[in-house]
Amino acid sequence: MSDDGTYAPVRQRQLRRLSIRGVDYAVNEWGCARDPLLVFLHGFGDCGATFQFVVDALARDWFVVAPDWRGFGLTEVASEAFWFPDYLADLDHLLQHYSPDAPARLVGHSMGGNVAGLYAGARPDRVAAFVNLEGFGLPDSDPVDAPRRYRDWLEKGRVLPDPVERPGFNALADLVQRRNPRMTPDRARFVAQCWAEEVAADQVRLHMHPAHKLPNPVLYRRAEAEACWQAATAPVLLVAGRRSDFPPPHDLPFPRSRVAWIEDSGHMLHFEQPAALAALLEDFLVNTSSTV
Repeated sequence: MSDDGTYAPVRQRQLRRLSIRGVDYAVNEWGCARDPLLVFLHGFGDCGATFQFVVDALARDWFVVAPDWRGFGLTEVASEAFWFPDYLADLDHLLQHYSPDAPARLVGHSMGGNVAGLYAGARPDRVAAFVNLEGFGLPDSDPVDAPRRYRDWLEKGRVLPDPVERPGFNALADLVQRRNPRMTPDRARFVAQCWAEEVAADQVRLHMHPAHKLPNPVLYRRAEAEACWQAATAPVLLVAGRRSDFPPPHDLPFPRSRVAWIEDSGHMLHFEQPAALAALLEDFLVNTSSTV
């Protein structure tokens, strides 16, 4: 713990900038590029740097790479719309940079897990193993909702929402801990400092593009997601928090998958139980040559 009560990292993180599809991407790196590659993909509103607690708990030496998705964290983009296929294309270019000649091990949380799940079916040759952390898709949409969804998007998109601001890092850290009550205060403060920047005295602004707050006009079609999952060939570990409010990983049609639970954790597994998560994913990834 640092002098100001913030979590002190064990493994030092480096920030790299990569040009990916016209976007100046921020990519967090830990370890040595000669070690086995492990790619972490964060969820909505999060950023790559907050995988720090899990990285610190890993027993083996890995080269860990965690991008900040476009419009999140330190990856800024001049856009008024964000489309899900762009994340798959960004991931494809990222893997081409870090692992052009071999399939990669992916660990995706929530939105990042959904991106990786689709990618694993679309490009099965590029994925060696996949740990899905509570990224189990959404309920199927009703086509009847399409006119309302497009209308909402058109009307609310006329003016971008204001950036999200909070009254200082302490207030943001308190909010993070209230939403994730099993994480420690020093880790909550670390997350707050990763999520925001100070814009005035006692005022911080979240690193999230305001357009991410707009309603999504594209209906979620679960059958399409499941078709991608079914096409995945990599072994898959589906990890869920026992206290999560998100739907459990029941009947997901990944051909080579198994389910693991982390006790006493909600949705943000890497915040609340990083050591348990690190042990689970490391055991799985080291033994992916066995039949799942």
